[in-house]
Amino acid sequence: MNQLDALRQWTTVVADTGDFRQLAQFKPQDATTNPSLILKAVQKPDYRPLLDDAVKTHRGLAVDEVIDRLLVRFGTEILSLIPGRVSTEVDARLSFDTAATVARADRIVALYRAAGVDPQKRLLIKIAATWEGIEAARILEQKGIHTNLTLLFSFAQAVACGAVGVKLISPFVGRIYDWHKKSAGSAWDETARSGANDPGVQSVRQIFDYYKRHGIATEVMGASFRNTGQIAALAGCDLLTISPDLLAELAASDAPLAHALDAEAAKSRDIPKVTLDEAAFRFALNEDAMATEKLAEGIRAFAADAVKLEKLMQEVQ
Repeated sequence: MNQLDALRQWTTVVADTGDFRQLAQFKPQDATTNPSLILKAVQKPDYRPLLDDAVKTHRGLAVDEVIDRLLVRFGTEILSLIPGRVSTEVDARLSFDTAATVARADRIVALYRAAGVDPQKRLLIKIAATWEGIEAARILEQKGIHTNLTLLFSFAQAVACGAVGVKLISPFVGRIYDWHKKSAGSAWDETARSGANDPGVQSVRQIFDYYKRHGIATEVMGASFRNTGQIAALAGCDLLTISPDLLAELAASDAPLAHALDAEAAKSRDIPKVTLDEAAFRFALNEDAMATEKLAEGIRAFAADAVKLEKLMQEVQ
């Protein structure tokens, strides 16, 4: 049994890609996308026609609506290749606007429904885990629209997401690791901070154990991996979203892979329940320099790629 098959014994494997032609070989249950992945995909010859077609077919519509139609086109192509759900992201520039996020999500859901997709069963609306984004997710979940809260770097973000009934969260393992490694500089000890001691892995384990201890139904999906060691250290997490390159590494390895996270064991741990109102959430996030910096950096990067995607569309004749 290779490591990818071993991982599937305890964890739902999700493909983290906009390159849907790679999906068949790895047979993931679900798939996730983001603006950066879509931008990367449409710059390849195989996918550029999707962008050109979206622009030409919907010429005259506002550019933001054309982008949503392009995202949905990618999403429906992905859904034709997987049995589960696809995550489609709301424009990161709306990360601090609850009403606009809800409106954009409603439009994306309507586009999927018009394409013959059952949104309740096959779609997750991806939103940055700001306070405003979490509030938008609360509203959407009450309407039966399921959400995936992304750019999640702190325990406080996870607590707030669980409290409002978010369907799924995506804590970013690799970006947490990146921050701590950069912060430590020459004092960083890669061997000592790998596997279970990796700061990104530790963050996800804390969230996973907290959710299981308190019966919080929100699914935990580790994301943004830098190496297969991080993935192995989270075997047993509800879901893990993994890039095609790392999926290939797992599939090529027959090294042992053990069950690392245990939901049943977490239920008996002494973990106090935490309650956060808006002020407490904002203060807790402010106290966490890593989470504050990485959340802002992630929103800026996704917003910049949305602008690049718009420019590509405007160049289509």
